[in-house]
Amino acid sequence: MTPIRVVLVDDQAVARNGLRAILDPEPDIEVVDEAGDGPSGLAAVRRSAPDVVLMDVRMPTMDGIEATRQLADDPVDVLVVTTFDRDEYVFAALREGAAGFLLKDAAPDEIVQAVRTVAAGNGLVAPAVTRRLIAEFARAQPPPGEEPAAVQQLTDREREILECVARGWTNAEIGGHLFLEETTVKTHVRNLLGKLGLRDRVQAVVYAFEHGLARPG
Repeated sequence: MTPIRVVLVDDQAVARNGLRAILDPEPDIEVVDEAGDGPSGLAAVRRSAPDVVLMDVRMPTMDGIEATRQLADDPVDVLVVTTFDRDEYVFAALREGAAGFLLKDAAPDEIVQAVRTVAAGNGLVAPAVTRRLIAEFARAQPPPGEEPAAVQQLTDREREILECVARGWTNAEIGGHLFLEETTVKTHVRNLLGKLGLRDRVQAVVYAFEHGLARPG
């Protein structure tokens, strides 16, 4: 099995060393490069072709949000890992294309599993962050308006599944709710992401709430 290739981008060497110590012992994960700021991180990604980047937020020269934005078109998934859990960082990171958001105080096994989850193409947001994310959307629902053209391309079933994705349900949970095979749900999710021009489930959640296609509760 080819290991998941990881690049670490953090301005604190002790943080990089800690993440490397957690990830390197895993047989299916390989830390292939690291960097201490945004520009060096971009260079490391393009030099080492990783599957996943663990990206800090606050760094000199270029922060992690801007670096994530510049990697949006690269074939790599960004998992933002930071001590800072202020909401604006969450929203900015996700809108710029991050596949997930994890706090540095997460347990080692949570960090390992997060890398595997993101590498498998599934977005991930720490549970504590998810609660605030949904609460923020509850406070700031968009005004009624014409649906984007991309949304009008969705079938009724794809709309149903998008609402379920926005609730944070897994494919298995969606299948149980809608009486569908899990593989069928996976196909619908892939199709709706393509129609909406989204990379993963995390972006689908943000998109659904921003466009009034799902509501908290």
